[in-house]
Amino acid sequence: MAFEDALADTAKKLSDYGDSLLTEEATKNALVMPFISRVLGYDVFNPQEVVPEFVADVGSRKGEKIDYAIMRDGVIQMLIEAKQVGAPLSLENSSQLTRYFTVCSARIGVLTNGRHWLFYTDLDKPNVMDSKPFLRLDLSEIDPNTLPELKKLTKDTFDLESVMAAAEELKYVSAVKAEVAREFATPSTDLVRLLTKRVYEGSITAKVQTTFEGVVAKALRQYINDQVNARLKTALDGQPAAAATTAGIPSEEVAEAVSDSPIQTTAEEAEAFLIVRAILASEVEVDRVVARDRQSYFGVLLDDNNRKPICRFHFNSQSVKYLGTFDQDKVETRHQLFSANDLYKYADVLRSTVRNYL
Repeated sequence: MAFEDALADTAKKLSDYGDSLLTEEATKNALVMPFISRVLGYDVFNPQEVVPEFVADVGSRKGEKIDYAIMRDGVIQMLIEAKQVGAPLSLENSSQLTRYFTVCSARIGVLTNGRHWLFYTDLDKPNVMDSKPFLRLDLSEIDPNTLPELKKLTKDTFDLESVMAAAEELKYVSAVKAEVAREFATPSTDLVRLLTKRVYEGSITAKVQTTFEGVVAKALRQYINDQVNARLKTALDGQPAAAATTAGIPSEEVAEAVSDSPIQTTAEEAEAFLIVRAILASEVEVDRVVARDRQSYFGVLLDDNNRKPICRFHFNSQSVKYLGTFDQDKVETRHQLFSANDLYKYADVLRSTVRNYL
């Protein structure tokens, strides 16, 4: 099975019965071992590759065990500590992982609860596990950008030098992304002054600085909206904005969709559509998830087929926003949204809807 397919299959296991995994052992059997075996490619039944309940005494602490040690050519490459699904992950409650890391040859430490996978190394200080992971994976919301880096940890392609080089870059990319996010949310004085100098020819007085704080913040928001709309336009390229000959759409909505009133896709709708596409990437090719903007709602379909509605965005109201989801009988249920991030709360519902059409 290909790497991507194995990852999607493991993610499906989490979606299908993750809620029923009530113990750490159940989590290991249902999610952690399949991940080690099928995604990373190690033989969990070969003690020369995977050592369960690995013991490495540390000082006065005797007999403590780490859940799994991954071996290559007789050398420990990776240590994995597992918790129950839903359990919070922190190095404070997994101190044996950090202790073992200092006394063995492993350069990669992994902390997981089956859903979240945190990968650590020792970039800051040799043989001391970093306090922050260089790679994060959430099986319920797989970020495609993480896959090339995760693949470097698999048995077939494992190369420690490449992993370490990537880890250092990932660490700083992650840090810079966090800084960029903060700047877009609340532009710093330094950024405001930098951009003001480039567009304003006069002296930057305190009054000018205050004025441009609002200008820069507004410009950054508009830039993001423009980028989102551009991506959506690409996704919608060549698709009819509102097809009148549709099945499963009430006639009054069809009439509304082809009325003379213009349909304008908002930045909120564009952002929500991209989020839904990302959520469903674990189930189908994203090109199969298609947008249909109508006057009364923004629809998302599978295969551009009105008989396969995935969800609807009811964002026309300025005060209340709703996500419409569909059951097996295609009956719509509305859920109030307070932000686009709330869409992730319904990821399992959206995936289930798509699987019903496959």
